[in-house]
Amino acid sequence: MQSARQKLLSLLAHQSFRLGEFKLSSGGTSDYYIDCRTTTLDAKGSQLTGQVFLEEIRRREWKPQAIGGLTMGADPIVVAVSVVSGELHGFLVRKADKQHGTGQRIEGFRDKGARVVIVDDVCTTGASTIQAIEVAREFGFEVVGAMCLVEREEAKGRANVEKAAAPAPFVAIFTATDVRKEHALQADDTQPSIYAVAASCELCGRPAVTNSPRNRCEAHRA
Repeated sequence: MQSARQKLLSLLAHQSFRLGEFKLSSGGTSDYYIDCRTTTLDAKGSQLTGQVFLEEIRRREWKPQAIGGLTMGADPIVVAVSVVSGELHGFLVRKADKQHGTGQRIEGFRDKGARVVIVDDVCTTGASTIQAIEVAREFGFEVVGAMCLVEREEAKGRANVEKAAAPAPFVAIFTATDVRKEHALQADDTQPSIYAVAASCELCGRPAVTNSPRNRCEAHRA
């Protein structure tokens, strides 16, 4: 039986990983893009995200009272972990001070001195994670850990976050290499065909000859 971690990786590779030419928030370009929100906002993906992050937090014995991060990449992760745990509170960090109402930068859990973990979806330069760490500490939280769902392994992102988070550790659930390898495995047509039973091609409706990874007829199996 697959673990929650393996199921989450499989979902990221299937739903969030795209090949092509993309401009990144860092200003650079890449031949791939990982849109984690198509997974973290998916019903099953949200549940798996909460489970995997919670397992890692407990394994590290950080014992936080809350989890939070910069809106909006962190939003679905914060909610997922809070709901799955049933005990960790959530907070969101605005990108700028609120200009009306209470004018607060942090929404949700606001107990000064509390132990918290900062989370993000993708780490490239680490700028959004670092911003959340700085705001959390300025508010009065004790940051005991920083986590991201996928680390792109470029633009000095890890080094930047580790420096900002210290002495708290920085943990990546997956690297972009992990997701890319899983994506390649899912798209590998060199494996023997798995014959479909009572299925039709998803593209044309003719009888399917494979159902791995999709129901396809002979003409559309490639």
